[in-house]
Amino acid sequence: MARKKGKEELGPSKRQRARRRRLVYVYSEGQVTEPTYIEIVRAQGVYADPTIAVEVRIANATVAGSRRKPIKLVEAAARLMREQIREAKQGGLTEEFWPQVWCPFDRDDHEQVDEAFKLAREADVRVAFSHPCFEVWRLLHFKPVPGTFSGVCGLVTDRLPFAKAVENVKLVLPEQIPVGSFGEAKKRAEQMNAAHGDHVPWSRRDPYTDVHTFVEQGLGIRSY
Repeated sequence: MARKKGKEELGPSKRQRARRRRLVYVYSEGQVTEPTYIEIVRAQGVYADPTIAVEVRIANATVAGSRRKPIKLVEAAARLMREQIREAKQGGLTEEFWPQVWCPFDRDDHEQVDEAFKLAREADVRVAFSHPCFEVWRLLHFKPVPGTFSGVCGLVTDRLPFAKAVENVKLVLPEQIPVGSFGEAKKRAEQMNAAHGDHVPWSRRDPYTDVHTFVEQGLGIRSY
């Protein structure tokens, strides 16, 4: 009887199909908001390529708040990215399936934001940035965001339609993400972001958010 072939005996194309999986590591500034949002949209989202299994790991789930500032997040992410690229090359993975490392963080009143972006570019770490905070992205699911918030996140949360109805606005609930709202939120974000020229430092782009790129390129979701 012929012996069944193991993965090591498969041809290159079959080996590649056998590992259509991508790891996505997330170093999140928020301990609650971003991880909860990720969990919800992964549950109700439509994947661009259902044949690729995207495994998301919150890399700093147990890290203290003092180590969640942008520059600290990117420093840790850069170390992990170097390790992951080395292992991917040793394992013969094509670049399409290399692990991704993302840092979603806000402007808030953090220092060294622009330095964090510079380090991320150098280390091939991806950033999902919101100014003044992640709630700008949430707000865009309901309406356009004109003007500026002068860096005050409270002015953003006050405009969320459910702000007065919930005790903790930082906790994302499924019913706060309208079905079919991703496309419109993305369109509004791109229009809002276009008001800032490329010459404007990230720390001064108010308001701004590109969380939609994380949803598409990181999570592999095209709509929800």
